[in-house]
Amino acid sequence: MRNLPSKKIFIIVMVLLCACIADIAPAQSNKLLFPQMPGVVSYSYRKFFEKDVPSTLDMIKASGFTDIEFSNLFGKTAAELREMIDERGIKCSSFGVSYDDFVNKTETVANNAKALGAQYVRVAGIPHKAALTPEEMQKAIDDFNRVGKILKQQYGLTFVYHNHGFEFQPYKGGTLYDYLVQQTNPDYVSFELDILWAFFPGQDPAALLNKYVSRYKLMHLKDLKKGVKGDFSGGTSQDNDVALGTGQIDIPAILKAAKKAGVQHYYIEDESNSVLTQVPQSIGYLRGLKEM
Repeated sequence: MRNLPSKKIFIIVMVLLCACIADIAPAQSNKLLFPQMPGVVSYSYRKFFEKDVPSTLDMIKASGFTDIEFSNLFGKTAAELREMIDERGIKCSSFGVSYDDFVNKTETVANNAKALGAQYVRVAGIPHKAALTPEEMQKAIDDFNRVGKILKQQYGLTFVYHNHGFEFQPYKGGTLYDYLVQQTNPDYVSFELDILWAFFPGQDPAALLNKYVSRYKLMHLKDLKKGVKGDFSGGTSQDNDVALGTGQIDIPAILKAAKKAGVQHYYIEDESNSVLTQVPQSIGYLRGLKEM
């Protein structure tokens, strides 16, 4: 995508967003399934953040977002980012960090999360050499319980683990992911459900929400391009991320289950190169969903 001036980007975003909302306006008389505005994951706009943090935050605010999950500080300090989002009326509810930083730089991670105003600290992966093994998962379980306790007791933060597909290898009549949920202490370990990375390895995200009620605090809203086949690799082309409602995933069923499960924050995450067109389309789709 060629570089565009900030004003032109704002205009494109707002025109697309208004068009999507206008399409669903006549349906507003019925009770909406998802009446709130979702949040957004900073990773969706990573290419813009890398070039200009303030103008990217302006673009996010112009799209209507007031809740963000940062996955990176983008060369700023946590305090600098906090000042920028405060100026725009945006709140950071979750802060994503690497597994290594979570384990080995816990104090820095916690201080950054607190400076951002986040309530949650998120990790989105478990170190593994090939297919995830029970031994690698057990190491993660021990680390999550130990560091999650530190974050909760010393800093008042809630740790959440974000699935990435490879955790659903079969294990003892279930999956390694089942083992992870069952063996972690719910007082110190919660979960963020990435619905694409649950669907991709063959799981039903709604069924997971129903199975592990109260363990899920956060959710990444994504959709998978039609015709794409999944596996346990934890990887696929970023352009297999499509606008919500245009792919394979049953979004309404998931949102109904998430509401019952008590999910607190929903974030649109669009990893594709079409974020400027797809995110407004996803917002419009969510606002048009009606309870049946």
